[in-house]
Amino acid sequence: MKRLRVGPLGKKILILLGTGLALSLTQRPDRYFQIIKLARREWEKINYQALCRAIRSLYQSKLIGYQENEDGTVKLVLSDSGKHRTLQYDLDKIKIKKPAKWDNLWRMVIFDIPERFKQGRDALVDKFKQLGFCPLQKSVFIYPYDCKNEIDFLVEVFELRPYVRFILVKETDVDLDLKHRFNLR
Repeated sequence: MKRLRVGPLGKKILILLGTGLALSLTQRPDRYFQIIKLARREWEKINYQALCRAIRSLYQSKLIGYQENEDGTVKLVLSDSGKHRTLQYDLDKIKIKKPAKWDNLWRMVIFDIPERFKQGRDALVDKFKQLGFCPLQKSVFIYPYDCKNEIDFLVEVFELRPYVRFILVKETDVDLDLKHRFNLR
């Protein structure tokens, strides 16, 4: 099956639509307000024309559908595959799939994030560590498996796009140590 590519804005839209699902599943009133506050913040960041293009793309990818209401408005709904993709990109549950065989390429993420974005930088570093990235230096992390989509998502969520670079690396001077750390052969 062909893997669908969903851009950062599309991922945000899926998460915002998933917010409705989260609201329907939670029974704690304090969680309602946290979910709504997060959704409102994300919604305000979206450019209208980019939103229309992303919605069209998500609809064509069959990740969302729509329902026409009696009053003439249209309601966007997540399809089953859209619900699956939303869970896939849930910030708290994000994981990187490990293939059966390593492709002998390293994924290096480097960043130089200004101090005024310290909170986002710290959250990004914590997420890298949680996902199993190995720090090479204070602002350089490395990982052996494909993770471009996940990195793009994290960079968008933490609003750090101008400060983060993703590089594919064939060889490093610490390959032996890295292979040992990641249990590669």
